[in-house]
Amino acid sequence: MVVPDVHISERAQRFPDQVAAIDGATQAVTTFGQLDQESKRLAQFWRSIGLSRGDVVAVLMTNSARFLTVTWAAMRSGLYSVPVNWHLTAAEAAYIVANSEARALVVSSDLAGLATEIIAAVNPTKLSVLVVGEPRNGFDSYEEIIAGQPAEALADESQGALMLYSSGTTGRPKGIKPALPRNRFGDGEPMARMLHSTAGLDASSIYLCPAPLYHSAPLGWSLASQSLGATVVVMDRFDAEQTLALIERNRVTHAQFVPTMFSRMLKLAPEVRDRYDLSSLKYVVHAGAPCALEVKEQMIHWLGPIVHEYYGFSEGTCFFTIDSTTWLSHRGSVGKPLLGIPHILDDNGDELGAGEIGQIWIESPIRFDYHGDVEKTAQAFNSKGWSTVGDIGWLDADGYLYLSDRRTDLIIVGGVNVYPREIEEALAAHDSVADVAVIGVPDPEMGQQVKAVVQLGEDQSPSPALEAELIAFCTSKLARVKQPKSITFVAELPRLPSGKLLRRAVRDRYGTTGDTENAPATIKYL
Repeated sequence: MVVPDVHISERAQRFPDQVAAIDGATQAVTTFGQLDQESKRLAQFWRSIGLSRGDVVAVLMTNSARFLTVTWAAMRSGLYSVPVNWHLTAAEAAYIVANSEARALVVSSDLAGLATEIIAAVNPTKLSVLVVGEPRNGFDSYEEIIAGQPAEALADESQGALMLYSSGTTGRPKGIKPALPRNRFGDGEPMARMLHSTAGLDASSIYLCPAPLYHSAPLGWSLASQSLGATVVVMDRFDAEQTLALIERNRVTHAQFVPTMFSRMLKLAPEVRDRYDLSSLKYVVHAGAPCALEVKEQMIHWLGPIVHEYYGFSEGTCFFTIDSTTWLSHRGSVGKPLLGIPHILDDNGDELGAGEIGQIWIESPIRFDYHGDVEKTAQAFNSKGWSTVGDIGWLDADGYLYLSDRRTDLIIVGGVNVYPREIEEALAAHDSVADVAVIGVPDPEMGQQVKAVVQLGEDQSPSPALEAELIAFCTSKLARVKQPKSITFVAELPRLPSGKLLRRAVRDRYGTTGDTENAPATIKYL
């Protein structure tokens, strides 16, 4: 298979005025010529201050086209690029910068305050800092610095890589450090090739990125799109109606979402949804968190059979995908693998049969290391060289993968394994429920009991009557051992912008008490 234009310089030479990126809020345009020249200038600056192949740069930026330009500069310099989640606390962000051993930091002007706190916590003598936009806090101006650099490719230009950090939902985030590719910059882009073949991305495509670029999927898809010559529309933040407006205005062909974005778009009034022409869409994909079955069905009904799902790890060892038609006959599946071979193992490491739930292990040619943590790296692999991130699931007789939960999320009630996702699916189908998390809380007799933490939809108010209604709703759908014994209503559940539920935060706040007398479910109003 021939993949066109996987080198942005070649694209820029042939079509310098073609649009590489559009900032959604302002509609400001970056051409491939501008992208190529600016990324070369930044690469030249980093080399001039002593950064060489294998060194690390950190990117602390809000969503913009320039985020992609900065990352391309690292990709063409043989450097590792570490995107830093700016929603983290200063201490958490500083840990990533220090742990990655970053030697340079590029920061958005509006995040200069956070950058100052980060630098105070790491060794400032080893960190070059550039601020994009209005100069602040004494940092060097990105615009001024790169203006003084030649727009020429490095003499030793080579392929860099992303160094991603796990979200840290079960402890300190882990830096996933792949081996640097040995090929020339732009050669053999595996993700670009995969998206060209599976999603039809090419130079005629317009890809919408509504999610934070510090996450692996939005960043990876955006870079792959540009390497294929496609245009990326970058939203500074997700807004349901603005998303529809941008699809219409920019004639978006491809878009990637997380399930909470689906839910928010579906909750728009019908007349608002019908106001926008979405006929340009060819491929809509979602990932990042489990999607309620009813939500996905509604999206397929709304947009047609163009809704796809994928599942993979930031570690890069696997990639599963499934289209709308196949999903409707395998409801709840994340598909079959394009990369990696799944194995479902029990606690003894023995392989389980079809329909049996166990830990998901992946047989893959891809290896990875958790930076600076030999023990965590070793724990991620078994004696056969298969790897796991702790997800639990099962394979059906046709080889389709279904997810249950993370091993750390299991609730054990009287020796019975209870999977929160199944209960969350049941409650999410209730019209009053906007979001839900299910956790286990201590029970003196059963060890644990099931607790639901519920975020209600607009115009809904917590009440004993609604609490009783939700419990009755579960009673008709779930076995007794799985039914919630207590419910807490909250204003909002803690989720990352990627859509991932911070279940540990839910457990920390609400996981200490339950209905210890096994009476009808109790309710708290928060």
